[in-house]
Amino acid sequence: MASKAEQNEAQDDTRSEALSYEQARDELASVVKRLEAGGLTLEQSLELWERGERLAEARGRLLEGARARLSAATAERSGNGDDEDDRPF
Repeated sequence: MASKAEQNEAQDDTRSEALSYEQARDELASVVKRLEAGGLTLEQSLELWERGERLAEARGRLLEGARARLSAATAERSGNGDDEDDRPF
C-alpha cells in the first residue's frame, strides 16, 4: 500500500498534468513566493519544493508539445516548395 506522501504526490502529479501552461506558470510563481517568504516547517518547504519541481516538469512537457506542433506545421508548410517559409519567426 502506498504511503500518504506517495498518494499526495500522485494526486499532485495528476493535477499538474491537467493545468494549462499559464496555470502551471502562475502556480509555480506562487510556490516560489511562499518558499521565499519563509516561516514554513522543513516538511512544508520540502513539499512545496517538490510541487514546484512537478510544475516545472509539466511546463516543460507542455512546451515540448507546443514545439512539436510548430515543427509539424512548419514542415507541412515547407512541403509546398516555398523556401521563404522556412525562415524562423
